[in-house]
Order: sequence, then structure tokens, then C-alpha cells
Amino acid sequence: MSSAPSVTAEKPVVSGGPRRWGEPLMHGLLWLCALASVFVTISIVLILLVESLEFFRQVSVVEFLSGTVWEPHATPARFGILPLACGTLLVTAGAAIIAIPMGLGAAIYLSEYATPVVRDVLKPVLEILAGIPSVVFGYLAIVFISPIVRSLFPQADVFNALNASIVVAIMILPMIVSLSEDVLRSVPRSLREGAYALGATKLDVTAGVVVPAALSGIMASFLLAIARAVGETMAVTLAAGKRPQLTLNPLESIQTMTAYIVETTKGDVPRGTLGYQTIFAVGLTLFLATLALNVLAQWILKHMREKYE
Repeated sequence: MSSAPSVTAEKPVVSGGPRRWGEPLMHGLLWLCALASVFVTISIVLILLVESLEFFRQVSVVEFLSGTVWEPHATPARFGILPLACGTLLVTAGAAIIAIPMGLGAAIYLSEYATPVVRDVLKPVLEILAGIPSVVFGYLAIVFISPIVRSLFPQADVFNALNASIVVAIMILPMIVSLSEDVLRSVPRSLREGAYALGATKLDVTAGVVVPAALSGIMASFLLAIARAVGETMAVTLAAGKRPQLTLNPLESIQTMTAYIVETTKGDVPRGTLGYQTIFAVGLTLFLATLALNVLAQWILKHMREKYE
């Protein structure tokens, strides 16, 4: 009588040797990438600080922050940053007033009302706008938006803050729509179904359940878009003009902080002069304003998450 052959399970061979060479190599590359980002950030801040300190050794900080006239190349020169800050604020506020309602409305439509076919067509088309160079938007403002604005408001300058606000609003619109729509769609389906079970309409569910539940993410998209608007350069330089003045009239020509930096870095100002150092003083002001905006954004997002999550 023959016995059945025994089957012996083979144990997997576990290598006790050193780790593969690829793992420490990848770890080192990732560490270098992280270190490079930190190094670049610190370098930018240090350069801004060093050059700005040279500027503030000759110009009073009080004069710089409270002065109402910006004439760095005149005789005598005056270095009041308020006209440039006012121009930046005017363009940013105008762009936010235009883009935030339109962006939120488009995001709600794509998330809650559009069919999958319509969503798959409209969202990529909107996101294509984010890939268009800003100088193209500036040219659009000159040849298309400015004539329309002047036909509606004959007293408007050829280059004015309203042109820049409209074109910057178009530029930040894809960011608001894309981020807000993603956040709205991430709201759990159970919240919608619970509201429908209580007899709520589609509008009630959207306005009373979905939007409040996604409010932290929506606020994040708004703040990121505003930060983009504050730092926009080429489109604003071409559309708004280069007249630094303290005004709240969007039909007048103004100059933003970024536009002044572009104008001064053309190469006409000698390196090491006081006019050259104004670039870094304005850049430091812009950096601090953006930093304050990011800190405020983090505080708002933390507050909204505690309330709605």
C-alpha cells in the first residue's frame, strides 16, 4: 500500500541583509527637496530684510507707512506707500466683489444642479483659464475690456482700476470654482438625504445644509483667490496704469505695489541707489501683507472647522 506524498509548505525567505540601496537614496532626495524649499524661503526673507534695512536707514518708517505721496525718483523724493497700497486694495477688492459671487454660484451649480455631462464639459473649460499667461489677460484688458468700460463710463481713464479688477476677477475665477466645487461635492450624501427626508427642497438642502457644511473649504478658496489677486503683476501693470495716487475711484488710473516693482526692475535704476532699494521695501510690505492674510485665513478656517465639523 503506497503512502501519499507529503507536501511541505515552503517558508518565504526573509532577507536579513541591509535595506535596498534605493530606499535610502529616495529618503535623501526627499529630504533635499524639503531642505531646498526651506532654504529658498529663508533666503528670500533675508534678502528682503537686508535690502529693506538699508532703505529704512535713509527713510523714516513712519514716513513710509503714513505718507500719501509716492515719488521716489523726484527731487525731493517722497516715499509714502499709501498710494500703492490703496491701488492694490482697490484692484483686489474689485476683483473679489466680482469673482466671489460668480465663482460660488458656478460651483454650486456644478456640484448640485448640473448633469454629469454638463459638469464634465464646463469644469475643464473653466480650469483652462488658469493656464493662460497673465500677460495675455493684460492684453485682453487693453483691447477689449477698456473700450467697453469707457463706452459705459466716458469719464474713465484708458488705464484704470476697473479694467484691472475685471481681468483679475477672470483670472481668480477658476480657483474659486474648482476648489469650492470639490468641497461641496465632498459633503456626505447622508446629510442631503436626511434633509430630503424632512421635506426640504433642493434649494433648502443646498443653502441650508450643503453650503454651511462646506463653508470652511469655501472660505479657503476665497482667501487663496484673494492672495492670488494681491500678488498679480503683469495683467495689473498693463490694465491699471502707473499713476500712484490715493483714490477710491475705480475709473481712475492707479498703480499697485506689484506694478511698481515691475516698472522699477526694467533696468533704468542703478543698483544700490535709494530708488533701487525701494523695490525691496515695497516687496517686504507686500510680503508682510500676504503673511497677515495667510495667518487670518488659518484663524478663520480653524474657527469654521470647529463650528461645522
